[in-house]
Amino acid sequence: MDISDMRRDFESEGLDRDALDNNPVMQFQTWFGDAREAGILEPNAMSLATTGGDGMPDIRTVLLKYFDESGFVFYTNYGSRKARELAENPQAALLFPWLTLNRQVRIQGRVEKVSKSESLRYFASRPRGSQIGAWVSEQSRAITSRGLLEQKVAEMKRRFSEGEIPLPDFWGGYRVVPERIEFWQGRPSRLHDRFEYVKQDNGWAIDRLQP
Repeated sequence: MDISDMRRDFESEGLDRDALDNNPVMQFQTWFGDAREAGILEPNAMSLATTGGDGMPDIRTVLLKYFDESGFVFYTNYGSRKARELAENPQAALLFPWLTLNRQVRIQGRVEKVSKSESLRYFASRPRGSQIGAWVSEQSRAITSRGLLEQKVAEMKRRFSEGEIPLPDFWGGYRVVPERIEFWQGRPSRLHDRFEYVKQDNGWAIDRLQP
């Protein structure tokens, strides 16, 4: 199937250095707010790219749960494929594709586990069904049928029929500590505006990149 003629021109007011915050996390917060106000479906959905010891890149969509000056946090099963890859190579890249706004944000950095107290606080805020799901799934492992998964759900519902559901010791959060953040604004004729923040000892260096 030849889809080479699928194209559209990106119409926007563009992005100037003077309009950027000197702090990329504050700039991200502004753009994230714009994405929410624009009604983008799940603006916190992000592509997470990892590479294990075999050097083969891997990518999937996960949900950003919170961010601040220390980094961008998501949660997963510590036995999942992404967790195994992060154990081998604790570096990752994130992509937020807010295409309705003709925008993308790219983030690269090292990865660390969040504290158990942070994971517990978030886990306690999840719907009960999602808490059960965390206990049930051996994420990324093969299973013979959907029926077996549903049996495990029923078993966990019986096990945790009363009281609070505890945090599994195999489940928790990761924080991507940014070292490089790029803000991409689509422009006509593919002459896009791109600004890259690179972490320095005394702050952030900001450069305009060619499209």
